[in-house]
Amino acid sequence: MIGRAIAKAPLLATPEVPAQPRRMKGGPFVRRISFLSAGAAASALTSLPARSFAAEPATDAYDLVTTTGTIYGTLQLPAGASGPLPVALIVAGSGPTDRDGNSPSLALQMYRKLATALAEHDIASVRYDKRGIAASHAAVAGESDLRFETYVDDATAYVEKLRADHRFDRVTVVGHSEGSLIGMIAARRASASAFVSIAGAGFPAADVLVTQLSDRLASRPDLLAAAKSIIAELTAGGTVPADRVPAELTPLFRASVQPYLISWLAYDPRVEIAKLTCPVTIIQGSHDVQVGLDDAHALAAADPKATCVQIDGLTHVLTDDPGTTLAQQLTGAYADASRPLDRKLVRTLVAACDGRS
Repeated sequence: MIGRAIAKAPLLATPEVPAQPRRMKGGPFVRRISFLSAGAAASALTSLPARSFAAEPATDAYDLVTTTGTIYGTLQLPAGASGPLPVALIVAGSGPTDRDGNSPSLALQMYRKLATALAEHDIASVRYDKRGIAASHAAVAGESDLRFETYVDDATAYVEKLRADHRFDRVTVVGHSEGSLIGMIAARRASASAFVSIAGAGFPAADVLVTQLSDRLASRPDLLAAAKSIIAELTAGGTVPADRVPAELTPLFRASVQPYLISWLAYDPRVEIAKLTCPVTIIQGSHDVQVGLDDAHALAAADPKATCVQIDGLTHVLTDDPGTTLAQQLTGAYADASRPLDRKLVRTLVAACDGRS
């Protein structure tokens, strides 16, 4: 699958754990990628009461049947809840990340924790295994068949399914990392009630890729020039013959992945978020070593009506860490599945899903 295959490329960081810490303009490649002051945000959000339930939240299968296979999902309902509820659709980040927020290299349960936290505030949620990942692995015939729009179509169909489900009266799309771009497009297409971006890239993938490769290939100007030429052709919608792709760049630009890259490079998160008419909340952590604050700034500038919240200490994996480098976080937030979600993240998300942001 595309996420697994690209993650193996030696020149680039994997989506889950970047090869080296850096805070670049758009964040690392393949992130499948006006601020409230801390005091004002805290004042606005601490008034939200946390509601706990005697029983554990209930979970049920919530699958999406498509013409090319079934996308398997989980519906989490607040224990003892009755009447129409707000519901959040959680759209995962890039790579082989499953519905719970786990991958072969990380098992942090971040999306499961997110769903549980929402349920504790009387908000239902749906999370799902992306096409080609985990239980949904059979929904893709081959890498060359996958397009970025395929992920958007799946998220859009889930929003439409939730809107038609009479148990819910408000559908919020919550996109994390690359799921931010997927989610914002789906939210518009399916007329979601609200959209939340968590650690979403704020710049076009082509810009992000050129920036990252300029860093990684600084000692190989020949490869950098070739990569820039390939990216330009893909961005223009054309494929690049194998004999024009240097061997060192083949893992990234192989023929079977080029259709996906062409579809993905066509999108600019700033353009897409500006199209939204529903309430938008942008959340970005100060200690995120994969996506930077400048990404959130770019999204906020494109949608001045959005509520944009910076959370001090928050990392890309939705928990806090005092470390500001990957080396520090690899033995902290990225290694400790027992860490709770950042409390301000939960309060901000609850407010957005409840319509109080």
